[in-house]
Amino acid sequence: MPKRFFDEMTTEDGAVRPAYQGFAKVLDETPIQHLQTKQEEADAFFRRMGITFLVYGEGGGDERMIPFDLVPRILGPEEWSVLERGCIQRVTALNMFLHDVYHGQEILKAGVVPQELVINNEAYRPEVHGLDLPEQVYAHIAGIDLVRIGEKEFYVLEDNLRTPSGVSYLLENREIMMRLFPDMFMRHRIAPVGNYPERLLQNLRAVAPDDTGEPTVAVMTPGRFNSAYFEHVFLAEEMGVELVEGSDLYVDKGRVFMRTTEGPRRVDVIYRRVDDDYLDPLAFRADSMLGVPGLLSVVRAGRVTLANAIGTGVGDDKAMYTYVPDIIKFYLDEEPILSNVPTYRLRDKQDLQYVLENLKDLVVKEVHGSGGYGMLIGPAASKQEIEDYRQRVLADPELFIAQPTLALSTCPTMVRDGIAPRHVDLRPFVLSGESVSVVPGGLTRVALRENSLVVNSSQGGGTKDTWVLERYD
Repeated sequence: MPKRFFDEMTTEDGAVRPAYQGFAKVLDETPIQHLQTKQEEADAFFRRMGITFLVYGEGGGDERMIPFDLVPRILGPEEWSVLERGCIQRVTALNMFLHDVYHGQEILKAGVVPQELVINNEAYRPEVHGLDLPEQVYAHIAGIDLVRIGEKEFYVLEDNLRTPSGVSYLLENREIMMRLFPDMFMRHRIAPVGNYPERLLQNLRAVAPDDTGEPTVAVMTPGRFNSAYFEHVFLAEEMGVELVEGSDLYVDKGRVFMRTTEGPRRVDVIYRRVDDDYLDPLAFRADSMLGVPGLLSVVRAGRVTLANAIGTGVGDDKAMYTYVPDIIKFYLDEEPILSNVPTYRLRDKQDLQYVLENLKDLVVKEVHGSGGYGMLIGPAASKQEIEDYRQRVLADPELFIAQPTLALSTCPTMVRDGIAPRHVDLRPFVLSGESVSVVPGGLTRVALRENSLVVNSSQGGGTKDTWVLERYD
């Protein structure tokens, strides 16, 4: 009987796929009790490191340790080659799109993307229209969410161009796996990921203002109550740069400075993890306590670079996602290497009618939603939940898209009783600066609950180390 979901480790007749053959031997030779002990060691490591995230609810923020699974997700070299090229192609085209919509808007004039989707988009920032950015890069760090449903069937689920998170977990997952299974890393050619901070810093320095000699880079955080604060601290430490909050920065004589114990120091590149709305109370939200008054004026003068750039959000909302294949063809004159998940645009009356008639079978998402919140998973929803969501859609259809429920691939995962398949997705991280490159593998997120398709850590998911084999041994 054929499997309902694609199993990344074994074929339908039980044979182990090439990428997993080395690790399968380890699983066969290792008592489950020993693996459980190693899992406990991993959990203790993450607790000591304080690797946590915040989940926001009605009662405020709940700090939790992100669950980690010690069974790696393994990709062969030919699989990774396709994903790498597809992610580079996609981010290259999206950066060209962002430059265009803030300059000549040729794609809008050509009617490839509806003008109102850009101009009326809440993430569109007319304040930076006409601004020339170094290397014409807007999304210096992008996270491309991928899902797999078959042997060669990978799909892009979402583009994250604003402040994508998760790379710290990717790096820490690799560190603990190298401690737990050193022999595996000696026996297999697994692509390294530990040089990510160095590559990130190199790319950030490459987009510093032209008049900068040795550029100063800083990581800007909203503060310790942000859900990804651990990552902000981690990346600043790994790059050897200052971690700052808005109150640590100020504008003087057309430059941005940070306060230090040795006096003011000019900042040339800010890797900001603060949303656009809160960056500058003089330009955006006047009530923001997180930003730097006058920051936009320095950006517009070309005397500081923000990564990611103001206004990148117009390129990654879920309505714009449906046009990315057309964006790739328009700017690169290429067919997309990675396909989108088939998506219904609820702004289209025909699509809207179909979705309303089939809500119980579909996943419906808010155009500006993220983190697994605000969505309807039709097959898992009650009749009342479906009816309530129907009313939300009818109130403003343009705020939603819909997609079929995907049969996400599964990977072997440690559970209470041993090893069992669980659904996964993948977030490769793409760096743009002096060049465009992808961290080998990326962050695999796993739905730890049986039969669950929701991999978000805020919704009960965990993470795995992702191994890209440079060759088969």
